[in-house]
Amino acid sequence: MSWGRQIGVRAYVAGMALAASACFAFAFFHWQSTDPVKFVCYLVAVILASSLKVSLPGIEGTLSVNFLFTLIGILEMSLPETLLIGLVSTLAQFYWRPARRLKPVQLVFNLSQVTVCSAAAYGAYKLVSIYVLHVPGPLALLVAAITHFACNTTAMSTIIGLTEDKAIRKVWTSSYLWSFPYYMVGAAIAGLVSFLNRHIGWQASLLVLPPIYLMYRSYRLYLGKLEAEKQHAEKLSGLHLRTIEALALAIEAKDQTTGEHLQRVRIYAMELARDLGLTEDETEALRAASVLHDIGKLAVPEHIISKPGKLTPEEFEKMKIHPIVGAEILEQVDFPYPVVPIVRAHHEKWNGSGYPNGLAGEAIPIGARILAAVDCLDALASDRQYRKALPLHEAMAKVASEAGISFDPRVVGILQRRYVELEKLAHEQPFQAPPKLSTDIKVERGLAPDAGFARPEEPVLHRAGAAKNYVDVMAAARREAQALSEFGVKLGSALSLEDLFSLLAVRVKHLVAHDSLAVYVVRNEALIPEFVSGENFRMFSSLRIPIGDGLSGWVAQNAKPILNGNPSVEPGYLNDPTKYSTLRSALAVPLEGASGVVAVVALYRTRADAFSRDELGVLQELRSGLGVVVEKALRGSENDSSAARAGGD
Repeated sequence: MSWGRQIGVRAYVAGMALAASACFAFAFFHWQSTDPVKFVCYLVAVILASSLKVSLPGIEGTLSVNFLFTLIGILEMSLPETLLIGLVSTLAQFYWRPARRLKPVQLVFNLSQVTVCSAAAYGAYKLVSIYVLHVPGPLALLVAAITHFACNTTAMSTIIGLTEDKAIRKVWTSSYLWSFPYYMVGAAIAGLVSFLNRHIGWQASLLVLPPIYLMYRSYRLYLGKLEAEKQHAEKLSGLHLRTIEALALAIEAKDQTTGEHLQRVRIYAMELARDLGLTEDETEALRAASVLHDIGKLAVPEHIISKPGKLTPEEFEKMKIHPIVGAEILEQVDFPYPVVPIVRAHHEKWNGSGYPNGLAGEAIPIGARILAAVDCLDALASDRQYRKALPLHEAMAKVASEAGISFDPRVVGILQRRYVELEKLAHEQPFQAPPKLSTDIKVERGLAPDAGFARPEEPVLHRAGAAKNYVDVMAAARREAQALSEFGVKLGSALSLEDLFSLLAVRVKHLVAHDSLAVYVVRNEALIPEFVSGENFRMFSSLRIPIGDGLSGWVAQNAKPILNGNPSVEPGYLNDPTKYSTLRSALAVPLEGASGVVAVVALYRTRADAFSRDELGVLQELRSGLGVVVEKALRGSENDSSAARAGGD
């Protein structure tokens, strides 16, 4: 519980205790008892009835039929006797076979609120019967019962709302409103007891105990039905939760960066939902959407999802379908709260420039507005395939700069005020890794699909209508590639990898400007730098890049080029804080042999976005046929190593 809420609870309890003390002082200063025997009998009856209590749904609390004796006391006894009956019944209720141990502050509050409510009901009865109707009657009793109900249930709802951080009105409607008819029945029973007392004698009123037990059984049956409905709702909620977890696991299988990111997004989003006063349905929808908003990425090709560089326009077009596909997938789940609109709109922007529908301002669902800002903040502060993480305060500054452009200014304002606190809260909650899926096993059975294997398509090397100088460069690249290929074929295994890559470096330098060049060869599921020249020579020479990791690892795994990637994402590139690099962009292409990718050629420059698509086309042309030559040279190098080891033996 926060410090502010603690102060509020203590102030409320203290105020209630002070009001109860005033009621007691007034009542016992005017103590009177017309029939002590009757009073004692009622005390015994109320103690016995205190065991007839039921637990309230959804909260920590109980309800008994003791209010009935308060109403009888209002009709038959003095104010101090009525207050004493309320106190004794409360003590008996909480200390006779208690379900849990009561804290002193809880006991003080319950005794105080019972005293205040009993005094209020007693005062309401006397006011109506003496000053309004000028005679006791059913209407005055009805007013007393309503007063007792309103005072008692409001007091309990308020303290529960303060201590459990729940909406007071919601606590009242869900846990106490249902009991109003029972107060009315209690008023009727109290009126019957008063009638018997006047015409037969107070002893006959003890016959009211069986109706009290029937009222208790009615309590139990009604709350039992509520509990059954609650359990059914919890089962449905559990089913939805398991559905969410299963779908999140599907996202995890597609995109390995989402696990901890999704947990932090959920924690941030839930706190902002509370600050913005979202309804329960909106909050639950946001809880689900914070985990499932990227489910549509299942329809996006994996090489685009994991690409460690900027997307091409064509790749971005494929990426933009994921909010729509995600919404269509989740429509099949039939959530009881509006998850789908949030998922569909989580890439919309405040100024209307987002996708897929170009919604703007308040037309974007509030959950989507929260999710967009939170998701962006955590993405900027996390490592990605295409860049290193920003410090949290820098990431927050970038998000704040987009307030009123990409994000709802009100959401950004709350996030900017609380982001340090929320990050601490996220770190305090341990991350539970989902079960690992068998995505890395090899299935031995099945030699080929029924439709056979397709041949890889040749890439398009240049655009129609290119400028004359580009055509000249491409022709030169084609000649250089042919010369390299012929040179490698003639020399065969006598050509070392270093000689081959040196020749390649010379050819490339005349065709594509760069500050550094590295050629990584595939060995034992990793890329090893076989040739490095230019800036950061030692840094690149020390790398060992697992296939699939970083920029060059992605190129090797997917056999696709990268244009203007970020060099700093290469594993181990800048792990040493004493190292510094000025390189800001990379151009990498795979060299493919008969058995697949055998090497990756990567060029680096100090300027961001330094390489053009034309230069990519040139490098692609230059590498044509080179993979087979590199593969032959690699095979020759391995044979030489084996012979050397055999000779040594």
